[in-house]
Amino acid sequence: MDHFELRGGVLYAEDVPLTAIAEAVGTPVYVYSRATLARHARVFREALSILPRFEVAYAIKANPNLSVIKVVAAEGFGADVVSQGEMERALAAGVPASGVVFSGVGKSAVEMIAALEAGIGQFNLESEEEGVELAALAAARGKVATCALRVNPDVDAGTHGKISTGKAENKFGVPYDRAGGIYARLSALPGMNLRGLAVHIGSQLQSLDPLAAAFAKMGDLMRAIRAEGHSVTHMDLGGGVGVTYKAGDVYPDPQDYAAMVARVTADWDVTLMFEPGRVITGNTGVLLTEVIRVKQGVVAPFVVVDAAMNDLARPAMYDAWHDFVAVRPNGRTMTANIVGPICESSDTFAMGRVIDEVAQGDLAVFRTAGAYGATMASTYNSRALVPEVMVDGDKWAVVADRIQPATILAAERVPDFLKD
Repeated sequence: MDHFELRGGVLYAEDVPLTAIAEAVGTPVYVYSRATLARHARVFREALSILPRFEVAYAIKANPNLSVIKVVAAEGFGADVVSQGEMERALAAGVPASGVVFSGVGKSAVEMIAALEAGIGQFNLESEEEGVELAALAAARGKVATCALRVNPDVDAGTHGKISTGKAENKFGVPYDRAGGIYARLSALPGMNLRGLAVHIGSQLQSLDPLAAAFAKMGDLMRAIRAEGHSVTHMDLGGGVGVTYKAGDVYPDPQDYAAMVARVTADWDVTLMFEPGRVITGNTGVLLTEVIRVKQGVVAPFVVVDAAMNDLARPAMYDAWHDFVAVRPNGRTMTANIVGPICESSDTFAMGRVIDEVAQGDLAVFRTAGAYGATMASTYNSRALVPEVMVDGDKWAVVADRIQPATILAAERVPDFLKD
C-alpha cells in the first residue's frame, strides 16, 4: 500500500497534487510520502514482534535522505551504514550511535577510527584482515570494537547477478568453511569483542527458500563455534526482502519472512538483527518528470522525458522495471519507448511498453522509486543533481535541493599551467 492515488483525475501524493509540486519545484524531482514510509517501517517491525529478541537497522544506502532516516528512526530503527558519510548522516538524523551497524567490504582505517570514536553499536567484519586491523586500532585507543563476522554461505539468492551477495564468487564475507577458525582467532585479539555472525545473500528475493537455506547453514556454524567454547549472542540476518515493481510479480511479505525466521532460528537463543532497506522505502517515492516531446520512431514513438539515467539509474544498470503513469491520465493508452535526454543508448526506461497516452508538456511519474533512486543519481552530461521532496498530509517541503550545474562548475579549478 502507498499514498499515491488519483483524485479528480489528478495523481496526488497524500493530500498534495503532484502538479503543485512540479509547478513550484520543477522537474525531474523525487517525491516521498511520509505516511507510506512510516507505515512500511511499522509493518516490518510489527512482523518481527513474534521473535523473542531482535534489533532492526535501516539500510541507509537504499535512501540516505536525512528526512527519510529521521522518519524511520522515529519508528525505532537503527541504521546499517557502509561508509563514514552514511554513519554521519545517521547520527545527524538522530539515530543513536549504539544503533549503528557498520557494514561494507572496504572500510578504511580512517572510517574505522571515526566509528570507534563515535561509539557505534557493531562492526560487521568482512575479512580476517579487517578484524585484525580494527582490533589494533581499538586497542591503541583504549577501546573495544563490538563486532560480528560476516560469512559467505555460498547460497544462490536466485536474484539479479548485480544484487546477489552470498555466492562463493561474490566479494562479501569470509568463506563458510574457514569462518570457524577466523572467529576463534579474532575472538582472542585485544580490542575485539566478537559477539556474533552476519549474513546477507542478496536483494529482491522472490522466494524465501534461499534465505532459509542460508540461515540454516549459519545456525550450524553458530553451534560449531559455540562447541569450541566461543560466545555467539547476536546473529545479523541482513536484509533482502523485496518489493513489487511490476504487476504480476510476487514477493514474500514481512509476515511470511518473519514466520520463516522464527521457524529456522527457534533454538538459537540469540538477539537477531535485521537490515531492511528497499522494503521500507521502495514504494514511498516516485520520480516526477515532464514529457519534453514525443518523437516518431520506426516501430513505436519515443516519449522523451526530462528525467534521465543520471536521475534514476536502475533501468540502465539492472534493466529494472518502473511503472510509468500519467499525472493527468485521459483514459487512453499508447505503445511507446520511454527515454531520457542523456547522450547514451542506455538512457532508456522502457521499450515497446503500453502506457498512459502522453504528449509534450504532460507530467508523469516513475513509480516505486523511493529506493536506489536519488541516492544513485549523478550529474552525468553536466546535468543538475535531482532534488527531493517529502509530503506529510497536505504539507510538503523540499528535503534536498536541486544542485545546479553552475554550482558544480564553481567547485572546479583550472590550474595555473593551463591558464593563458
